[in-house]
Amino acid sequence: MLKENLLKNEKVKPNSREIELLKQNFPQFFSKEGEFLLEKFKEMLKMEDVKIDKEGYELKFLGKNYARFLTSTETETVIVPNVKHNEEEINKNSENLYIIGDNLDALKHLLNSYSGKIKCIYIDPPYNTGSDGFVYNDNFEYTAENISEKMGIELEEAQRIIEMRGKSTHSAWLTFMYPRLVLARDLLTDDGVIFINIDDNEQDNLKKICEEIFGNDNLDVLIWQKTDPWEDRNTNAKQVTRFLEFKEYIILVYKSKNNVLFNKVMRLPDWKNSQKNIDKDPRGNWQSGIFSFEEGHKKEDKMSTSYFEIETPSGKKYTRHWFCRNYDEYLILEKSGYLYFGKNGDSAPRIKIFENLEKEFTLTSILRGYGTSSSAKTEIEGIFFNKEIFDTPKPIKLVKELIRISSKNNSDIVLDFFSGSATTAHAVMQLNAEDGGNRKYIMVQLPEKTYEEKINKEGEIIFKAKKGSEAAYKAGYKTIDEIGIERIKRAAKKIKEETQAEIDYGFKIVKLETPNSNTLDKIVDFNPDDNKLILDNLIDEFKFGETEGYDAILTTWLNQDGYGMNVKSQKVLLKNFEIDIFENSAYIIKEGISSEDIMELITRVEKNEIAITRLVVYPYSVPFNVLHEMKRNFKNLRGNKELKLIERY
Repeated sequence: MLKENLLKNEKVKPNSREIELLKQNFPQFFSKEGEFLLEKFKEMLKMEDVKIDKEGYELKFLGKNYARFLTSTETETVIVPNVKHNEEEINKNSENLYIIGDNLDALKHLLNSYSGKIKCIYIDPPYNTGSDGFVYNDNFEYTAENISEKMGIELEEAQRIIEMRGKSTHSAWLTFMYPRLVLARDLLTDDGVIFINIDDNEQDNLKKICEEIFGNDNLDVLIWQKTDPWEDRNTNAKQVTRFLEFKEYIILVYKSKNNVLFNKVMRLPDWKNSQKNIDKDPRGNWQSGIFSFEEGHKKEDKMSTSYFEIETPSGKKYTRHWFCRNYDEYLILEKSGYLYFGKNGDSAPRIKIFENLEKEFTLTSILRGYGTSSSAKTEIEGIFFNKEIFDTPKPIKLVKELIRISSKNNSDIVLDFFSGSATTAHAVMQLNAEDGGNRKYIMVQLPEKTYEEKINKEGEIIFKAKKGSEAAYKAGYKTIDEIGIERIKRAAKKIKEETQAEIDYGFKIVKLETPNSNTLDKIVDFNPDDNKLILDNLIDEFKFGETEGYDAILTTWLNQDGYGMNVKSQKVLLKNFEIDIFENSAYIIKEGISSEDIMELITRVEKNEIAITRLVVYPYSVPFNVLHEMKRNFKNLRGNKELKLIERY
């Protein structure tokens, strides 16, 4: 488990990830010694008529090699489930997931189980404005000398990289975002997309790193009108020199643009209120739209079912091609009061477009009418009864419609690894309730403090703003993840009460924890060849809070083997020892397994009573003689059975 990761990280270079991908996809261009055969690769490209440019544009920034290095390292965290929460009736069978921890570690864990499975990613990362609290806080476990050696850079540059810690420069922000977007790309389905909210401060830099990671042809830019110029001009609009700022950008990136076909979105038409409710229709204000082609249009197609005569209330007759499929459809519209024949009832009919009637539209690059910053705060107020509980939420409608256009399959997975107030989870539930979908969400949020207590020189307690608000802190939400979790619970209750929809309202919670250095030393120093166990219990070393170390190890392993973070194993009793089984894998973690238990396992595997092909063992818990017996007996199973033994440290 961790031992392999620790040893691997010692050998990682900035290009390790890329080299590994080349080995997986192009093994013929590597020698037996593992050297990349560049000239042979070039010859192949020439045969495929691919132009090889020696010069080209490349984005450079301080920390880029370090950012690439981070994409190749393995996480040194374990996955700790919130057993109490996860076993609640509403949550125990849920496929939704909330991860508390650094999103870089979370993405690395997710790649084990969700690589190529995420259809839509929506993120609202820090904007690096200087006032949004962003600082680059990598712990930089490596010295300048280590970084210089691993990355092949000058010692001076390595020292400058270390000095980025605690800074909010453009380079620091790019170093922060780059590895996260690289890993996010690998999580996407072939037709997957990422929507990234950003403002002017970093949007140009964000476009450049997205072009480098995803390719120049796999990027579009949308503009979201975040503020209503008339309603919010004196409240939420940001004054910038001589004008009011009403927009933000949404950078849209594709795994492969050619594979993506968007759905239409539901929204209100651009209603100009140019016409009042002339006939006092009880459905409210409306304006008229065209319902026919001009007289004589498409005369050659008079046999079409949409070409027929209409008699107005005054008796006047019009024969045209109408915007309906046939006469029966016209009668339905006419009887339902959706047509207007003019003040005197003798004009050609026009269709009524009601002010509050949602219709399907093709997405445009200008996102107007998808909620505003002000409406988002009102939504928060509706959930928490306090609009100041979170500083910068996004409106549900914006996120919901972005998910709607990109999610053709109602069982798609949606990821947000800058979860914040959990708007994305709220939007997924709302959309599922509206269309009967079964989309799943994965939220990731660092447990950042909302407010922090400080003691001033006079000995008085003062509060210092962090990532949230004073209102959130006083309401009992000490960290951002607590706000997100509570919002999901409240939103689920509200949606269920309003819609009665039968959807998944629950979610599992896991937290990413880093074992202390003493534990890591014990793991590295353990010698499996010694005919004895180390004295310390290396299961209890992974106990965090109320969660037992056994649960943390098992959850981490299940995810590592591609089963996900929110699955539950089946417990099977052997002679006197209980093992965990999920699909074709069995796990031995606890101490106490005996030779009799091993023989019982072998017998039941040979009789097809236990259908497994893999047995994963925690060697710290298994006596040497029992482990040796496993290795010997698994080689000689009857009935052509195969049982692979995996020792995981």
